[in-house]
Amino acid sequence: MDLRDLYQEVILDHGRNPRNFHELDEANHDAEGFNPLCGDRVKIFAQTEDGLIKGLSFQGAGCAISTASASILTEVLAGKSVEEAQEIAGSFYNMVTGTDDEPDLDALGKLAAFSGVSEYPNRVKCATLAWHTLRAALENRADTVSTEDSEGDTP
Repeated sequence: MDLRDLYQEVILDHGRNPRNFHELDEANHDAEGFNPLCGDRVKIFAQTEDGLIKGLSFQGAGCAISTASASILTEVLAGKSVEEAQEIAGSFYNMVTGTDDEPDLDALGKLAAFSGVSEYPNRVKCATLAWHTLRAALENRADTVSTEDSEGDTP
C-alpha cells in the first residue's frame, strides 16, 4: 500500500466514523462554521482551562474531507496548549494550501493525511473549515465563520 492510499484510508475512516462527534457538555468555547461553496457546516466545542485544551468535539455535516479534518483536529489538539494548537493549525494550513513546499509530515502525524489536498484548491476550504472555526471558538467570536471570509487567513 502506498502512502497516498494510506492517507486516503485515514480520511475515509474519519469521514465515515468521526471521533468526538457530539456536543461537549463541559465546553466553555464554541463557534459555528460554514462553507457556502459546498454547504459544509461545523460547530466546534472546546473546553479550555489554564491555557490548555482539555476537551474538543464537533457536530455538523459535510464532505469526507471536512468531517475527517474536524475529527482528526479533535484528536490531535486535545491536551495541547492553546499556543501549541495555534502552531499546529498554522503548519496544517501551510501544508494544505501548498505554502510549505516541504512540510514535516512526521511532526504532523495523522494530519499528514491531508497533504494531497493542496493539489485540489477547491478542497482546501473543506479541510480548513474546522480549523478556522476552532480559532473563532477560542477567540469567543459570536459570528458564524465562513470560508469565504477567511480567504488566505491562517487558522
